[in-house]
Amino acid sequence: MSAENDLLGAFEIHSPDEIRRALAAGASPTALINGKRPIDLLIEMYLRSSRFAECLQVMLDSGATVGDPFLELILLDDDLGLRQLLSRSSDHLQQKLSLLCAFTSCRGVSALHVCAEFNSVRCARVLLDHGADVNSRADQDPDGLGGQTPIFHTVNSIFNYCRPMMEILVDAGADLDVRVTSLLWGDSMSWETVVHDVTPISYAQCGLYRQFHRREVDVYNNIDYLHRKRHRSAPPIRNVPNKYLEVGH
Repeated sequence: MSAENDLLGAFEIHSPDEIRRALAAGASPTALINGKRPIDLLIEMYLRSSRFAECLQVMLDSGATVGDPFLELILLDDDLGLRQLLSRSSDHLQQKLSLLCAFTSCRGVSALHVCAEFNSVRCARVLLDHGADVNSRADQDPDGLGGQTPIFHTVNSIFNYCRPMMEILVDAGADLDVRVTSLLWGDSMSWETVVHDVTPISYAQCGLYRQFHRREVDVYNNIDYLHRKRHRSAPPIRNVPNKYLEVGH
């Protein structure tokens, strides 16, 4: 049990070395933990960092599997492997993917949505080179949740990690006027939240919600960038940081 806890702790901080140590100490790369595969727990974890792909590769080398070679390439940001796959068949560009995600829901999404969520910039460029739709819509569930385009996955990422993907998508023609009726944040997580009637800019501002845990400076930097791209002018921004929220008020 200690090795299993150590494995989960290593997932939480994206430490490849700690994952290797936990596995060497007896943690299973495949045995279910609370009903979930360890590799899925790694993928759904809330951290985003440049160490994620290496962590995933450690699990794969230990016998775990994502279960879908196409999704695996996207999560690893393996652009060479992706080019080879698409050279054999371009059908994957229309393939819908589903994975549990700590932030914007990734159910019924395109590969470009997943690139946006995990900042897989190399694979994103390959997909766009092969004609992937930068404004493809995610599926909507029976309650009408979903329908977002890839840009929504970039505008309020943790530590603003997916800002590079945001700029790639904007440069590729992402629609900044697109409106989503209802969007799910933190699907099945304790911070699960439904937000209504959102555009990329208003969704960026949702980063100010307490449960989103985003830095105010990143929120307003993203709003400034998106507003300038959409309206060709700087947005009016006042009272930042907000005096009312100062400690001790």
